[in-house]
Amino acid sequence: MCQKVYTLSFCFLLLLASITGDGLRAASDPFPNENTPKQQHWVDSIFNSLTFEERLGQLFMVAAYSNKGPEHKEELSRLIREENLGGLIFFQGGPVRQAHLTNHYQDLAKTPLFIAMDAEWGMGMRLDSVLQFPKQMTLGAATDDGLVYQMGQEIARQFKEMGMHINFAPVVDVNSNPENPVIGYRSFGEQKNLVSRKSLAYMKGMQDNGVMANAKHFPGHGDTNADSHYTTPVIYNSKERILDIDLYPYRELIDGGLMSIMVAHLHIPSLGSEANLPTTLSPKVVTELLKEEMGFKGLIFTDALNMKGVSNLYKPGQVDLKALLAGNDILLYAEDVPKSKALILEAVESGIITKDEIDLRIRKILHAKYWAGLHQKQEVATQKLVERISNFGTQALIEQLYAASITVVNNQEQAIPVRHLDMEHMASLTLGGRGETFKNYLDKYTEFTHFTLRSNSNRDNYAAMERNLKDFGTIVVGVMGMSNNPRRNFGLNTEEIEFINRLQNDHTVITVVFGNAYAAGNFKDQENLILAYEENDFTESLAPQVIFGGRAATGRLPISTTQAWSQGHGIGTPHLDRLAYSTPEAQQMDSRVLIQIDDLMEKAISTRATPGGTVLVAKNGAVVFEKFYGHLDYDQNLPVTDKTMYDLASLTKVLATTQAIMFLENRGFIDLDEPLQTYLPELKGTNKAPLHIRDILTHEAGLVPYIPHFTNTLEGTEWKKEYYSNERKSPYTIPVAKGVFAHHALPDSVWKWTLASNLRYARPRNGRYSYRYSDVGMYLLHRLIETRVNQPMNEFLEQHFYDPLGMYRFGYLPLQKFDPNEIAPTEDDRIFRKTLVQGYVHDPGAALYGGVAGHAGLFGTANDLAKMMQMMLQGGKYGPVELLSSETIEKFTRKQSFRSRRALGWDKPDPEKDKGPTGNLASLSTFGHTGFTGTAAWADPENQLIYVFLSNRVHPDAGNNRLLRENIRSDIQDIIYKSIKSEFLLAGK
Repeated sequence: MCQKVYTLSFCFLLLLASITGDGLRAASDPFPNENTPKQQHWVDSIFNSLTFEERLGQLFMVAAYSNKGPEHKEELSRLIREENLGGLIFFQGGPVRQAHLTNHYQDLAKTPLFIAMDAEWGMGMRLDSVLQFPKQMTLGAATDDGLVYQMGQEIARQFKEMGMHINFAPVVDVNSNPENPVIGYRSFGEQKNLVSRKSLAYMKGMQDNGVMANAKHFPGHGDTNADSHYTTPVIYNSKERILDIDLYPYRELIDGGLMSIMVAHLHIPSLGSEANLPTTLSPKVVTELLKEEMGFKGLIFTDALNMKGVSNLYKPGQVDLKALLAGNDILLYAEDVPKSKALILEAVESGIITKDEIDLRIRKILHAKYWAGLHQKQEVATQKLVERISNFGTQALIEQLYAASITVVNNQEQAIPVRHLDMEHMASLTLGGRGETFKNYLDKYTEFTHFTLRSNSNRDNYAAMERNLKDFGTIVVGVMGMSNNPRRNFGLNTEEIEFINRLQNDHTVITVVFGNAYAAGNFKDQENLILAYEENDFTESLAPQVIFGGRAATGRLPISTTQAWSQGHGIGTPHLDRLAYSTPEAQQMDSRVLIQIDDLMEKAISTRATPGGTVLVAKNGAVVFEKFYGHLDYDQNLPVTDKTMYDLASLTKVLATTQAIMFLENRGFIDLDEPLQTYLPELKGTNKAPLHIRDILTHEAGLVPYIPHFTNTLEGTEWKKEYYSNERKSPYTIPVAKGVFAHHALPDSVWKWTLASNLRYARPRNGRYSYRYSDVGMYLLHRLIETRVNQPMNEFLEQHFYDPLGMYRFGYLPLQKFDPNEIAPTEDDRIFRKTLVQGYVHDPGAALYGGVAGHAGLFGTANDLAKMMQMMLQGGKYGPVELLSSETIEKFTRKQSFRSRRALGWDKPDPEKDKGPTGNLASLSTFGHTGFTGTAAWADPENQLIYVFLSNRVHPDAGNNRLLRENIRSDIQDIIYKSIKSEFLLAGK
């Protein structure tokens, strides 16, 4: 071992003997590129082209910013030209600005520059307009190390897009001190094996893809109670403990091919550092421990030399020389390069260090630059740079990382996931932040009332909130606005924690902590607790999915928070087969293709095919696309939102009537091949009596397509006084439009008129009529359903379908629950109702029937509609309930006869037609329906795909058929299929 500074030259000569001729191909070579003559020639040519003083510049890496002015740019340019700098470490700024500067600086450099960044959670840590990856402690909760490897890959890709070569990550500190003020959430956790596994995955992900990893902060910053940015922390642990815990990850990474290490500014007496020679400046730590005992042959970086941990001890220049003498290769964040070089030259002249020792380090740096590709000219392309860096795949990966980390810490009441939505009365309470994304995603699952409590609340505020919450059974609490400062209890106060605890006395409480894992100790009394680790749109959207079983929880604590909750603790919760919310790329779809939907919707709105609309796409049980276009009307008073409800028109046939018929047939209450009179004796003697249920569902019962019942209530163009009034008064109690009330007996009249209607022609000898789409059969089935269930159909459907599925913004008679401004208007009806129809069913027959009919009357949102379609794709199951059997669904959704494309109630693609009811690319297993008002819903079992299109194209004129004429709905469906990556697309026509 080399014991003293003045004997370093001998040690370096030994090392030089091991690498000369083969570059860096020693036994534990961290630079695994083949050492060709071309590589050696490049290193030699660069080395020999420089004077010794010029070579010294390669030892320095200085700070660069892309958010500073021309003076900063000029100063760096001068250093590059005059001092032949080795590299730059970029900090704050923007990607395009940094790219231009990188190109500028590389053009100036005689020797290609290393470009680096301290980007522990990706470039978003430093640059605007770039997505951030999860912090390392968040990743420590994920059980799948492969995801961390993928993150390393993606960060490497981003770095290469930016012309960067070194990322000062991962942090391999084992955070064994919960009070650590500087590491904390930057560490993967408190356990050495966990930290090693995650760090190795991160390192390999980057280095396998051409970007150098840098393990920090050697020899371990995890057990400190001070921040080396401001002082020199002292660690009194024994060398044995440090070797066992803190250095364990370094040994694992070195064995795995680690290319570089950063040395921290620490005072560790057991390792031989001294008060005036912290670890960065200590030969005993850098040379004897790291290089000799641990055999590390990669690049050694100092931590930033402007940090108070060393800058309080030595001036710029002096600290750089000390660091070089200690054995470091690259002096990071050097503040005075010319002075440092001058002092190094003086040290060489006085024999403190030799040229050979320094040249050895220069060669090592040049070999590393060759590995990084700097032997070839590199130029950053700035066109669409931001889009290239944070692309759709990046977003999908980040979502996966956060999803894998969500940890259920306590679930004493088994409240997670929430099971029976129709039995819950739920509220949310956010503390310390607004949490709009959190609330929005809670709303996607069931009805919530939302409350917010300010962080500076007093006793009266808490008492008032308890009164507000008293009638709710389950309360979801989001703890937000937290800090990462353990000394200030992460921004939490005792009063709000006690308040949450008190709520458990009278309510089921599910608490989600959007902040530091160590803060979980404050919630040890919470019976149902979820840790989300960070507060952002990803975690705020994912936590509700875990709460309602849209996703399973698989995370495990990376640290110990209480005696009961130790590292590795976590309660797995199941996926309840409810919809999740994800990204297209996570489901093997291409967002760049799906974006083409925007163009079609903009075309539809600009050509006045519809004033607005909603498009939703779900794949593999996850909503991957949900966008809201335009406005409720052409005056653009209100934009379309996720709360906008649409008149679904004939989607009622399949989402109401057919569902009820499936329910009855599933349970043996009806036989599809029985005539109607079997279940409706009142039909005996009418032409409807012998009609079979199956034929009505396939539109082969010989019924006329449509009966304009409302014309029976008009005298010319005026209402017959016996039927309508402008005031609600007995007997005019049925609202058919704003300010229009019909006689309460009118539904009976409609029924009688329906029974009296003719068939299209006499019943054929074979008993089978040809196909002709008809609304009339749904009047008959509506009556049958209510007779068999002994309950109004709307109430039956809410009880057995909509409420259990969480479809709370869905159903008949929306004005009984919702504000008209949340409902898209339909026709400005000049013939029948003489007014704008908004919130009342558009179909006149359904309106005369009181708004509840078998063929029309449903209103809803795309999100709620998708739940029912997903239930169909899942064989009748959704959440914890089974509404229908898979056999029933298969029977009702398959093609029924040669006469038409139709299934039982459901529509199907038409293989004989170009642009039938579906797009041309829909598989033949697809089933769904369209609606007159401009709606459509389709489900494809083979591709596990749902497509929902909602619009009010009939506003203000029902004669507007541009939507159909321009094939907007079907063209959008084809775009969806084109977005599915070819290897995952099944059974196109």
